[in-house]
Amino acid sequence: MAGLFSPIWNESPKMGIQFAKKGYPRFEHPIPLPQQRMKVKKHSTRIFVVEDNPLYQRLVKYVMGINPDHEVIVFNTGQALLQRINEKPDIVSLDYSLPDMEGEEVFRKIKEQSPGTHVIVLSGQVDVATAVKLLKMGASDYITKDEESKERLLHALNSIKTQIQDRVEATLVNPGPSSKPSFGSTILGGSKPMTEVFNLMEKAITTNITVSVVGETGTGKELVAKSIHQNSGRSNGPFVAVNMSAIPKDLLESELFGYEKGAFTGAIARKRGQFELADGGTLFLDEIGEMDMNLQAKLLRVLQEREIMRVGGENPIPFDARLITATNKSLADEVQQGNFREDLYYRLLGLNIMMPPLRERSSDILLLGQHFLNNFAQANGLGKFELSKQAKVKMLDYPYPGNVRELRAQMELAAVMASNGVVEAGDIRFNSVRKEAAFLSEALTLEEYKNRIINHYLEKHNNDVLLVAKKLDIGKSTIYRMLSDGGRQERAIFSQ
Repeated sequence: MAGLFSPIWNESPKMGIQFAKKGYPRFEHPIPLPQQRMKVKKHSTRIFVVEDNPLYQRLVKYVMGINPDHEVIVFNTGQALLQRINEKPDIVSLDYSLPDMEGEEVFRKIKEQSPGTHVIVLSGQVDVATAVKLLKMGASDYITKDEESKERLLHALNSIKTQIQDRVEATLVNPGPSSKPSFGSTILGGSKPMTEVFNLMEKAITTNITVSVVGETGTGKELVAKSIHQNSGRSNGPFVAVNMSAIPKDLLESELFGYEKGAFTGAIARKRGQFELADGGTLFLDEIGEMDMNLQAKLLRVLQEREIMRVGGENPIPFDARLITATNKSLADEVQQGNFREDLYYRLLGLNIMMPPLRERSSDILLLGQHFLNNFAQANGLGKFELSKQAKVKMLDYPYPGNVRELRAQMELAAVMASNGVVEAGDIRFNSVRKEAAFLSEALTLEEYKNRIINHYLEKHNNDVLLVAKKLDIGKSTIYRMLSDGGRQERAIFSQ
């Protein structure tokens, strides 16, 4: 199938292909809420495609028409599309650069005349500001025309169809809008690693299976746990989070299971533990790898019997809570080292979700950065901010050893340091305590590391090639060759 459309990939716009190496940040589509499926006749999907490029017109028509239940109608201009928009198609695939109308104008008219239509925007240009603007205006997706277009189109199409079908079923089951949040409203990301995370989260919300979230510090493990809870059948129950590393070991048992009055000195009244407080909802045990071995045995029994015993108590108390754990360690390694019980490890494993570090989802960096910037500015009455081209390049060049948490802190500081509503590269002040290790943390070739070093010095010395060549003790022809060979592709994207 790939061979059928190989000419499309070879003739994709140059900028799109360059940017594909970094990926492109997108809002993740909302995942449908779990509900009892009814036997409902599949919704027949009507799709309008407006595209003036013959190659991409073929591609989009092919992708949209793979399912025989789809009715695909193709238009070459925005005016031709708008003349039939009153037919209210389910989906419109909109080329942003049309010969007769501006893409944003066409988008607005579609939404005005057919607000229920889902719009996927395709563009040959890499414009973060436009992408974010359209997504906020209600676009279902913004896809750059590159070698990944087909895969992204399929993902967007499947996500939209799921929303359409679920809306039909929800109307039959329980007419009226749902107020429950979706993954897309709490977690941002459209990179391939995050797509895999969302797929696993979608599976997690349909049952009460135990979920174990594993990832480096700052990757958003608790956010995943909260989002699973909010989209599950237990969303009306409590979400109780316990950081195992933040509670002294001698107090952890009474914190988890509670205690009876007089159980020990200072126990002047009965106290319910976190397991009881989470009854009917979700209990999130963060940093589970820090749990003491003795308490691990008690936790294992609790999970097997589904009942707890308060410290000083005599009667077992049943509980009904869904368990989600998180750790930044490899529990399998901890088992091998004798620090974690093997039987408890398998009891907790359940559905395992690996959270990718931010350096492995670099296509989400700009979207997350702008999101954090907007939130901080709004909360502090600072007005609107935008990222300069140089700031974007600097953000993409950094490996973020502190992950999403570090990015958020940097954006908040940048908002304070910035002037005139524009965040410049100098306003972003990376100061990682693991800078050297972070620099070497990516799996790059020697040539890629060399290019990164040269880029760093060029930025530091205002693109003075002669000065950089002198400081690095290399020939200036080496630098010019790197520039001509695309060693600064990311910079080129934002400088055009």
